[in-house]
Amino acid sequence: MGKDNLAAFKAYDVRGKVPDELNAGMAYDIGKAYAAEIAPDGAVAVGRDVRDSSEELSAAVINGLNDAGIDTVDIGLCGTEMVYYASSIEGMGGGIMVTASHNPKGYNGIKMVRKAGRPISADTGLMDIERRVRTKDIPASASTRGKASSRDVMEGYVQRILSFVDVSALKPLKILVNPGHGCAGPALDALAPHLPFEFERIFWDPDSTFPAGVPNPLLMENRAMTADAVTGKGCDLGIAWDGDFDRCFFFDENGAYIEGYYLVGFLAKRIIEIHPGAGIVHDPRLTWNTIDLVDAVGGKALVSKSGHSFIKEKMRETKALYGGEMSAHHYFSDFSYCDSGMIPWLLIAQEMSATGLPLSKLVADRIASYPCSGEINRVVDDPDTIIESLVEKYRPLASSFSDLDGISLEFGREWRFNLRKSNTEPVVRLNVETSADTALLKDKTDELLAIIGGAE
Repeated sequence: MGKDNLAAFKAYDVRGKVPDELNAGMAYDIGKAYAAEIAPDGAVAVGRDVRDSSEELSAAVINGLNDAGIDTVDIGLCGTEMVYYASSIEGMGGGIMVTASHNPKGYNGIKMVRKAGRPISADTGLMDIERRVRTKDIPASASTRGKASSRDVMEGYVQRILSFVDVSALKPLKILVNPGHGCAGPALDALAPHLPFEFERIFWDPDSTFPAGVPNPLLMENRAMTADAVTGKGCDLGIAWDGDFDRCFFFDENGAYIEGYYLVGFLAKRIIEIHPGAGIVHDPRLTWNTIDLVDAVGGKALVSKSGHSFIKEKMRETKALYGGEMSAHHYFSDFSYCDSGMIPWLLIAQEMSATGLPLSKLVADRIASYPCSGEINRVVDDPDTIIESLVEKYRPLASSFSDLDGISLEFGREWRFNLRKSNTEPVVRLNVETSADTALLKDKTDELLAIIGGAE
């Protein structure tokens, strides 16, 4: 295996172009390396997304695990959170999902977890698996081959998801749902008979050609299709998902996209109201709204470095009930501390049912209180130099500074910003927020972008 192949190993998973950076031979080796490094004490659940290469890659992973003496349970086409769920079933020893989520066509990837959905990332075993694959430090095939079986986990998964809401209290909302031809459609079909909602479906069937574009609702150009359908069909709410549906994205009844940041504070507040004094974990990119809401109801707002492995580790360490990232990842302690793209929208629909208020009204005052730029990405030649120049310019003026995740600087309670660099490309990511001052938000965002430069 050449050097280029190993570029597929990222901070949290394996992701690369097929077949140059990721192929069946590498997937087989990863299966064997996972077995050697993780030593699962039960069968490993293996799932896959809709991409053309996913079936071949998942078969290769299963073959590698079986040759290493590990039993496998193929759960078929599914979302990443269904692998998390399956890894938590009694007797299971871990989980592997073959998916490239929202990446362009031609890519695929592998996400790995230990038993009960515990993450495997760069500092919790992923680089050890990479080393084994790179150096061929992979044991010979076991004398007794592991057994390969398949299992439909959908019914159990659906019941687990439904346990987060009081189904009897839900109202017959009309909801626009857009899986973007990813994997969310079958899960929603399984949920639908248990719910009173009227679903308006677009881009529904899993389709590896992605005729509506690769499912990535974070891209501005991908939002219009959902927004237009919400208003055109007169829906109360719109939901879109990425390819493996571990993230969900919200549109209000007017078709307006609601930044994930405001949903973090919203869900945190509701959970603390039910569990007084509970802790919640949030990322450092945008914070004031979340902290304000959590403090107001007597909870504990705990900051963690961005990224699923850091959030999950912090939640377990502090026994926090919920974790949220502005990037639309929402984590729940009762879901093995894992992220779900189905639980959040059900909780929002439950709140809409209970209050009789549309989503726009539920979040309007928070958006006005803490307007934000949303995450702005810029391609730059030297991210480290850009970050150093901003620290030099702004730190003497700041009331607080943190380098927990990139740099975060606050200027009293007027405005703050976070700038962090990508782990995998020459990109910096900027987030700015203010206290109820949209003019200042624009001024400071423009000021920072002028210094950062780069290309969109």
